[in-house]
Amino acid sequence: MSNGTIELDELDRLANEAFPGLVVRKDLLRRMRSAFGVPAFVIEFLLGKYCASTDEEAIREGLEFVRETLSSKYVKPDEREAVKSAIKQHSTYEIIDKISVRLVETHDKYWARLANLDLDFINVEESQVREHDRLLMGGVWAEIKLRYDDAYVFKGQNRPFFVESIRPIQLSTRNIERFIEGRKRFTRDQWLDLLMRSMGYEPNHPYYTKRRKLHYLQRLIPLVERNYNSIELGPRGTGKSFVYQQLSPYCHLVSGGQTTTAQMFVNLSSGQRGLVALWDVVAFDEAAGIKFTDKNGLNIMKGYMEDGAFSRGGDVITAEGSVVFVGNIDGDIETIIRTSNLFYPMPKEMDTAFYDRIHAYIPGWEFQKTSDATYTNHFGLVTDYLAEVFREVRKRSYGDLAERYFRFGQHLGGRDQKAVRKTVSGLIKLLHPDGEVSKSEVEEYLAYAMEGRRRVKEQLKKMGGLEYWDTTFSYVDIESGQETFVPVAEMGSGSIIAEGGLPPGSIYTIGTDASDNRLAMFLLQTQMNRGSGRIVPLGNLSSKMKEAIKTADAYLKANLKNLGIDQDLKAYDFTVQAINLNQAKEGSETAVAFFLSMVSALLGKPILDRTVVLGEMSVQGMLLKVSALPERMQAAVEAGAKRILIPSENKRDLAEVPDAILTAIQWQFYDSPTRAAILAMGMG
Repeated sequence: MSNGTIELDELDRLANEAFPGLVVRKDLLRRMRSAFGVPAFVIEFLLGKYCASTDEEAIREGLEFVRETLSSKYVKPDEREAVKSAIKQHSTYEIIDKISVRLVETHDKYWARLANLDLDFINVEESQVREHDRLLMGGVWAEIKLRYDDAYVFKGQNRPFFVESIRPIQLSTRNIERFIEGRKRFTRDQWLDLLMRSMGYEPNHPYYTKRRKLHYLQRLIPLVERNYNSIELGPRGTGKSFVYQQLSPYCHLVSGGQTTTAQMFVNLSSGQRGLVALWDVVAFDEAAGIKFTDKNGLNIMKGYMEDGAFSRGGDVITAEGSVVFVGNIDGDIETIIRTSNLFYPMPKEMDTAFYDRIHAYIPGWEFQKTSDATYTNHFGLVTDYLAEVFREVRKRSYGDLAERYFRFGQHLGGRDQKAVRKTVSGLIKLLHPDGEVSKSEVEEYLAYAMEGRRRVKEQLKKMGGLEYWDTTFSYVDIESGQETFVPVAEMGSGSIIAEGGLPPGSIYTIGTDASDNRLAMFLLQTQMNRGSGRIVPLGNLSSKMKEAIKTADAYLKANLKNLGIDQDLKAYDFTVQAINLNQAKEGSETAVAFFLSMVSALLGKPILDRTVVLGEMSVQGMLLKVSALPERMQAAVEAGAKRILIPSENKRDLAEVPDAILTAIQWQFYDSPTRAAILAMGMG
């Protein structure tokens, strides 16, 4: 790109026509940000004023003015002493800085602080504090006029700096109707691309697949949806906190995670409302370090995330601030999913009930580190304008639109439905602010929303077991009655047990990995070849499985006639393999399945399609009760099984199995290994 000149494309022209004076070239923002360490919305506040044009000369002149304004008003930390001196010389002086205020009780007085100027104990009028209440909670970026009065002394201390006026850096207009009218000139995909450019990204770069674009949009939902709770854990350098730090003056980023109940919710002594009441979004950066100084903080947070309210003495206070957690997750995702859960970096004090309040989990590992090649040089909406519009659309709700066309599947509980509705509503606000959205678009957003919530639920299932077993999310088309199941990308296609029969000698079973007491699905396969009566195990079978094969072989040889088999086993070799479908180290409680695998191979008769067999037995065929029957049946359902055979010793355990699992799979008891073989092959 030559200095200041770009090749305008159709989207640039459309954006300038639909939003004259409200779009700006995003490469100008990057240029300014590298020179001035100011949030994007501060620079774009000025760029929107002076550079919102396609005319190169106007842009050049505007850039010069913005540069001069920032140079003269923005306080660089290394220039603070010179600026203090200038304030003294000029009596009044305008700066751009982040201003915050605190009440010093012993002084009975408010004092302002300027971040970059590193100046404390600045006199500020109480009326100014009341007008801008966010001054008390983290502060705001503003154009500030300061006055110097060296005669002013407070309690024997010279306090010569005064705040004369505060103009927060945000647009004064929130004309939502103009925004909606402008949006109508774009197709849905054009609008999605304009939002991407407004965030600074180039949507035509091959990195930005449709799915990734939706991930970037998902980061914006807390800005447009009230009381929305989301989490994103992923590698470093993927821009997780960028949205909450740079794109809106209505977000507050809590760095390092340290906070107090008074700061977050309400100060009981002063009555001052906390972060969630004063900001649209409170984002915790480095979420692994979240720590409340008082023990009750997490419980109050849990209650707030559930219903948007918290108590102060006898009063219940409602607030609308969304809560976002962003942090790092290290390592290979497949390994993490296999060995742990996707919440593992978070504080140990957070329990399943806390995570159950999260509406969506953004898969941060699907992002790559941001690079210059993926940034745009084209026009996007001024982020400050977007922030104002987003604030306005928070008042709307499109949570009911999905249910015009679809109903939720039976596995979505109340919290799941609420989460999905809120995500769908957020996506519609971002992409269709007027609520005009087609059925196919709604379906796309519904599936995406369900995936984000199911990702949360899958982790809860790993952490909390059967209480959260129902993760098979689906939606039903009201018109056609067709049910669609929603997968979670990192878990693969979902079904381990595929449709279509297996060859004779093949059978599915669920064993126990004694190393960590985890259940694991195995596909056992036996092949018969001419030989001398040997058992030939393939692969690295565990000692438990080798014992199970010996047990199955001994029982088979003793019961050939009962099975109607007249072959001489000494003339054959059995080659036996156990394919581990869940990366477990071993699989105990598998002897009955090995026996059935051998019988199936001997008879040349396949096991019925999508059947799982549970069971352990002795050499003499005595059946043993299997452990954790509800969890085994749940695992079979999730793997895609349609039938499950259970030892009769487990009949009493059936009462512990949730009805939804019992109705999702055909189940039968067997009272002997021989009976199991007959049922498994459909012979009786």
